[in-house]
Amino acid sequence: MPIVVGVQIRRAKDVFDFLPEGIDLAIGDKCLVETDNGIEVGEVVWPERMIERSKEKLHRVIKKMDSSDWEVVKGNARKESEAFQKVMQKVEEHELKMKLTCVDYTFDCNKLFVYYTAEGRVDFRELIKDLGYLLKTRIQMVQIGVRDEAKMLGGFGPCGLPICCGTFLKSFRPVSIDMAKEQDLSLNPAKISGVCGRLMCCLAYENDFYHESRKNLPKVNSKVTTNDGIGVVKGVNILLDEVTVEYADGMLKKLSRKEVSPVGFFGKFKFRKSES
Repeated sequence: MPIVVGVQIRRAKDVFDFLPEGIDLAIGDKCLVETDNGIEVGEVVWPERMIERSKEKLHRVIKKMDSSDWEVVKGNARKESEAFQKVMQKVEEHELKMKLTCVDYTFDCNKLFVYYTAEGRVDFRELIKDLGYLLKTRIQMVQIGVRDEAKMLGGFGPCGLPICCGTFLKSFRPVSIDMAKEQDLSLNPAKISGVCGRLMCCLAYENDFYHESRKNLPKVNSKVTTNDGIGVVKGVNILLDEVTVEYADGMLKKLSRKEVSPVGFFGKFKFRKSES
């Protein structure tokens, strides 16, 4: 069974297994790897581990990057900037309905990846011919979604921190509007959407906590018994573990979960009493 390391390559931040070939690698190390597209720059994100023999060919890690390799990377960055402008110009000339995101050379400039977003399928056969002649390298067009676009370009979220997908988030988890409802958040799209225009990934982080915590609290509009008599629940605060109860005389009172108990069953209303 081969020993491999997980290496993240290119702006797409895809992770693949590579044979370390005896090279001592730690998480965070930058290295050069051998791929079907040529030599590429990668970052070790998974430590060495043993896997079942892969049906696909496993490529090898060539070496850890040194100062001379970083000089090549800097030169490639300048080439990418120039290539981006040329690709943009050709896209406009061909009047293609696509939005150019970024371009990415392999380390040896054997191939140029062109990332773009589009609402539908784009016929870029003539574009590729022009770019191949202009840039003297192989071209691969890669259509991505808006979430992947944000992941590649980075940015800052409403929290003021770098967006999660551009830093530590390795994969996208499904996010739904029900998660915002579960957490009593505003349903205003501007307040719960990320820079990609989709629902913020962080809505999923605490959703399980809210879902489980809500089971221990009465539902809004259910009747409860308190020391002051029977009232109706008008609000629930999961973080403070308390409810707002309205009594027959119109008085509102905030009570902890321990201070209320169910009157009976009303529809599906039933919640667990605290064991403490």
